[in-house]
Amino acid sequence: MPTDPHEFGRAAERLAVVYLQQQAYRIIAVNQRVGRGEIDIIARRAGVLAFIEVKARRTSTCGAPEDAVTPHKRRQIARLATLWLSSRPRCLAGVSDVRFDIIAIDALERPPRIRHLRAAFDADA
Repeated sequence: MPTDPHEFGRAAERLAVVYLQQQAYRIIAVNQRVGRGEIDIIARRAGVLAFIEVKARRTSTCGAPEDAVTPHKRRQIARLATLWLSSRPRCLAGVSDVRFDIIAIDALERPPRIRHLRAAFDADA
């Protein structure tokens, strides 16, 4: 994994995309700009549309990666997802569940350990 923080984050997102594809998710968008924010990954598997936040850590000093998805960040992701969907209502065709997931990557392990927290929070978080 790269040492530059920006590159480290992008490498973690690429790792998450590969993981999701291996889990039979279809990637709809990566680093999707919406208004003043960004959704890391939007993916779909069967009737589930998932808005996914990717967090990675090189050390355990700041806690687990998912700890960085604060209540403020959760509200922001939910707001961005609502904005994204409002301009793309056709993306809801065949969707039975819209979910907010977190992919946590522990890069202090070799190879990095990936944890997929499905339905990690809801839009009211």
